[in-house]
Amino acid sequence: MSQNETYEKELAFQADRRKATVEFIKTVNDLWYDKAIELVLFKNQLIDKSVSEILNLHEYAGEFVQKPISIFDSVEIAQAIKTIDLPPAKLDIGKLTYEYQKEAENYNNATAFVNGKLGEAKNYENIEPKDVVLYGFGRIGRLLARELMSKTGKGSQLRLRAIVVRGSVDETVLEKRASLLRSDSVHGDFLGTVSYNVEKSALIINGTTVHIISANQPEDIDYTAYGINDALIIDNTGAFRDDVALKRHLTKGASKVLLTAPGKGVPNIVHGVNQKEHNPDEVSIFSAASCTTNAITPVLKAIEDSLGVEHGHLETIHAYTNDQNLVDNMHKKYRRGRAAALNMVITETGAGKAVAKALPVLEGKLTSNAIRVPVPNGSLAILNLNVKKEVTLEELNDILKKYALEGDLVEQIKYSVDNELVSSDIVGSSAPSIYDSNATIVTEDGKNIILYIWYDNEYGYSHQVIRLAKYIAKVRRFTYY
Repeated sequence: MSQNETYEKELAFQADRRKATVEFIKTVNDLWYDKAIELVLFKNQLIDKSVSEILNLHEYAGEFVQKPISIFDSVEIAQAIKTIDLPPAKLDIGKLTYEYQKEAENYNNATAFVNGKLGEAKNYENIEPKDVVLYGFGRIGRLLARELMSKTGKGSQLRLRAIVVRGSVDETVLEKRASLLRSDSVHGDFLGTVSYNVEKSALIINGTTVHIISANQPEDIDYTAYGINDALIIDNTGAFRDDVALKRHLTKGASKVLLTAPGKGVPNIVHGVNQKEHNPDEVSIFSAASCTTNAITPVLKAIEDSLGVEHGHLETIHAYTNDQNLVDNMHKKYRRGRAAALNMVITETGAGKAVAKALPVLEGKLTSNAIRVPVPNGSLAILNLNVKKEVTLEELNDILKKYALEGDLVEQIKYSVDNELVSSDIVGSSAPSIYDSNATIVTEDGKNIILYIWYDNEYGYSHQVIRLAKYIAKVRRFTYY
């Protein structure tokens, strides 16, 4: 075959792949909007993705499982899912496609395979949607709003009904709030529509009314006046941090509270690790802990369960945050007063102690510190651990890959095989822990390990908040990971 013939064959195959991807995108959207079935590819979101993004995700999936994951197989599996009767669900089509390639000989066709794998879903209970109110509209609040509205689908899970802010709400304020939601310097433009309605005092997001409520204190609000009942209040202001203060949110129309920061006197939850220890039928107030705690705890659980942790040190290389000064000025913390975008700033973190709230077995075993660095988002946790069982580098990577592929932590741990991974690459990752397999160090005696865990301290953490919110609200779908 000549070079030109080879090139023409490559072009034809590329066209077939892209046409198949277009069909795949249509099926993904049909399943989501018609049946409330969300497909992901090894934890990576597929809704609102382009053809090139879908194909790149398939390349990553193939590297991850060390076996090609074909878009043609994914189309076949997705279309098979579309033909069967399922309740609202979240399904990892990467895992299904991988298993279909291994087990195809045991089934007559893809539909029989899907029925065999997902048959138990038919007995899954239907879920009741839950009203959600965002109390505060800063960095995390706006990302939560973006994700909640882009994943509303048929409205069978979490429904964003209102946002509470301080101060007056006039046309100028609504216009500014809409603009901040629409455009983000770190995360780019919102892939949806945002306008505002002055008469309703509301933002209109993707055609849906979200009330903007002005209040100086939580107890002043009657949510039922806005048609909101039995709501989950997500407090992302940081102003209310203990059980007494957070109870103030439980006014008319509100039944549950979730704090997006470490809390005192309330359960501190890292979803995937300890949420099942607290029954939302019995507990009304929860904390989603911190972004760093959510980054390190899933990996620490994997290491503790597999090798055992003697003791260790955590160092976070953290993006600067809004509590630092833009230029040198007075600050209640000594070093945080120095210009955030010009300096590396040593500061403290409570993440080492906070881990023990989710994993009591690690109580007193970790020290911790932090360095704020001149990037606006994207952070890195370095875990230097002495472990009880000897381990090689290959064995350690196999352990983390297993946890990233199956079990209770597949949404939390992403296994990276990228040789060139840097902080900007992980911005937009929905996993709170990105394990850098190519940076890991193991000493010759196999008892000391150094792990590098990247995390999007805004986007990845926001997804952990939403996962916990769904648990609290009991809008838990059938899942297959």
